[in-house]
Amino acid sequence: MDIDGETFELSRETATDLQDAVGDALTERREFFRTAGTFREDGSYEVSRRSADSAGNAKVFRTFDAMARLFARLPETFTAEDVGRTGITGSRRHLLVRHFGEHPDFPCRISSRNPLTAEKEEETAVAMDKTEVGAD
Repeated sequence: MDIDGETFELSRETATDLQDAVGDALTERREFFRTAGTFREDGSYEVSRRSADSAGNAKVFRTFDAMARLFARLPETFTAEDVGRTGITGSRRHLLVRHFGEHPDFPCRISSRNPLTAEKEEETAVAMDKTEVGAD
């Protein structure tokens, strides 16, 4: 292996360990109250129910930014029906509403459970809430 002009030789075992470590660094799963988000090795981002074990309970985006663009296109107050207008079907619509409400990178909150509704918040308000939580 060549790094910055230097050649390093690794045993097969060490190379396998290094490959596993790089793979682990590229994948990350964050669990929230009802949903989970996974950054996968191929660069895609998967939203799933927190304890689900079937693909029927997941939505995969090409990248995390693709999901962020979906969020940006949604109205200030949105429901599963609004998410469904983007072509996402079935229970995945509700899954995404919940994930947007739970994930700290999206400035919104769940405002109603029936029908499931989320409201976008001003980003400055979200930043202030994060500061207060960290100050405890």
